[in-house]
Amino acid sequence: MRWSKTLIPTIKEIPQDAEIASHQLMLRAGLIRKLSGGLYTFLPLGLKALRKIERIVREEMDRAGAIEILMPALQPREIWERTGRYATLRDTMFKILDRQNRHLVLGPTHEEVVTDLVAHEINSYRQLPKTFYQIQVKFRDEIRPRFGLMRAKEFVMKDAYSFDTSWEGVEKSYQAMYNAYVRIFERVGLRTKAVEADSGAMGGSASHEFMVLAESGEDGIVECGDCAYAANTERAERKLAAAASPEPPPAARVATPNSRTIEEIAAFLKVKPEMLIKTLIYVVKGQPVAVCIPGHRELNEHKLARALGADVQMADDATVEKATGAPLGFAGPVGLTIPVYADAELASGQASIAGANAADTHLLNVRFGRDAQVAAWHDLVICREHDLCPRCGQPMREKRGIEVGHVFKLGVKYSQALDAMYLDEAGNRQTLIMGCYGIGVTRTLQAVIEQSHDANGIVWPASVAPFEVAVLPLNVNHAETMRVAEELVAALEAQGLAVLMDDRDERPGFKFKDADLIGFPVRAVVSERSLAEGKIEIKQRTATDKKMVPLAEAAGLIAGLIREA
Repeated sequence: MRWSKTLIPTIKEIPQDAEIASHQLMLRAGLIRKLSGGLYTFLPLGLKALRKIERIVREEMDRAGAIEILMPALQPREIWERTGRYATLRDTMFKILDRQNRHLVLGPTHEEVVTDLVAHEINSYRQLPKTFYQIQVKFRDEIRPRFGLMRAKEFVMKDAYSFDTSWEGVEKSYQAMYNAYVRIFERVGLRTKAVEADSGAMGGSASHEFMVLAESGEDGIVECGDCAYAANTERAERKLAAAASPEPPPAARVATPNSRTIEEIAAFLKVKPEMLIKTLIYVVKGQPVAVCIPGHRELNEHKLARALGADVQMADDATVEKATGAPLGFAGPVGLTIPVYADAELASGQASIAGANAADTHLLNVRFGRDAQVAAWHDLVICREHDLCPRCGQPMREKRGIEVGHVFKLGVKYSQALDAMYLDEAGNRQTLIMGCYGIGVTRTLQAVIEQSHDANGIVWPASVAPFEVAVLPLNVNHAETMRVAEELVAALEAQGLAVLMDDRDERPGFKFKDADLIGFPVRAVVSERSLAEGKIEIKQRTATDKKMVPLAEAAGLIAGLIREA
């Protein structure tokens, strides 16, 4: 391929609306162009890299025994209503009315569609187990599209779904997909970490996220340096250090005028925030409950929902006042008639300061078990740096990550709702047990760049580089230079390599900068000076030095470098 015959609009300046390095480089290297917020056009180089990732994903899915299908992006709303997910996900869906006034949605995912398919096409244990996958465009109405392809309204995803007759079968299917993901991310050149994760609106009993560690990541992770434990902050648990406190004096009321927030109360009483009890009022199954956590911690709503086995919602001001008898900011556990759930850290018996359920008033020396009763103790806060590992008890580290893959053990949530059944060996109807497995393909592409770049541009792994080799004839008006460059391109292509020849009539430095910006794994330079010695110059993108190589050896050497990469 010649540069002049394709479209590679490189940009020297950093785009103002691109916040992270990978987004900047995708725009500068001419891989993508923004159409509107969260919508991008893939240009030739970006599409080539995307297709290479798709090919790797396809190969590993096939190797793991999954069967490729393709399902509609446009889906009837009714199928989402049957599983109850239309109510929970409607705000993120693009909704459409057709000419018959039928309600449709653009699919953000395909659990409902694939389960409906299986419910109609599979009816016997003899047809099982099965895992289906597709690589397809998904649509999500993001509140704030950002970071380029990391959080877009339209994106390419690989989604797979397994159907088994037992939980033992689910475990095998899950492990097969987990292992395939490990291979996929290794092949595309990503260093990932699998962490325990919350299943969220997907449902199910367990899940893992595959994270690319990066400061620009939107997801928080805690990991233990001494054992293998790692989890995202929605799922992470902690071990509490053993603690016992002496019996405090009786609880006493104290005036705290105009002090509502933890920071305001701590400043007014001249105490540290960890001495305070933060009491939050939530609505669970239509009824208010109180949730108490240490004042210096943040509530993890995912943990609360798991602990109570139901969706949770922060109460409005009117509900808070009715439940506590006080305006917002003065709630406390003492004297409440609603259930009180507390974080296990508060069980140590240490005296704390809590709202008195009266305006401008707090209570000192509050002790759970003596002054306030707790319906249940749970781990309810977001884990953070230095919390103790729940497995080995050592301090954990906090990091940021980019989620590129997620695997779930779904169970029967969708198969029950959509009547996906099979006949077992005894002829009895049984419910299929499911797993689902997603990879953000477009996000993976950008994550590769976020993890592999330097001050000069992208540093592509050879497996996903749009072209493995750039051949640069420095004087395109010199016949011998062009002849040798064209012969080198032909020899490299004959060995199965993707080669781009920069046939632009530009200064050498301009070409070198573009080659580094785009990140070709190998650059081969053909110049009149090198030809006078019967050689060409070869430089790997990751190397600082250049090699002068005899013409006859150049193609074989370059092919060897790419194979090694």
